[in-house]
Amino acid sequence: MSANKHSTHIDWADPDDAPELTKEFFEAADEFKGQQLIKRGRPKAEKVLTRITIRLAPEVVEQFKASGPGWQTRMNSALADWLKTHSPGELP
Repeated sequence: MSANKHSTHIDWADPDDAPELTKEFFEAADEFKGQQLIKRGRPKAEKVLTRITIRLAPEVVEQFKASGPGWQTRMNSALADWLKTHSPGELP
């Protein structure tokens, strides 16, 4: 089994020589469950979105992009709201 890359390899004979256990120390620490490293990051989504390629009118994309970060999420919400009262077959 390989050693932890971040290990200092120092035996702390005197507890006073050990690093101070600050909030920053614990925030930067790797978390283990037994021998298994717990990965950090965003948890997996309950409902994974489908990646597609789609062509839209430039003015539609510009309007959504102009609304700022999260425009793709807002576009998805707008389509979902439309589908609540319409059917895709209604379009010409």
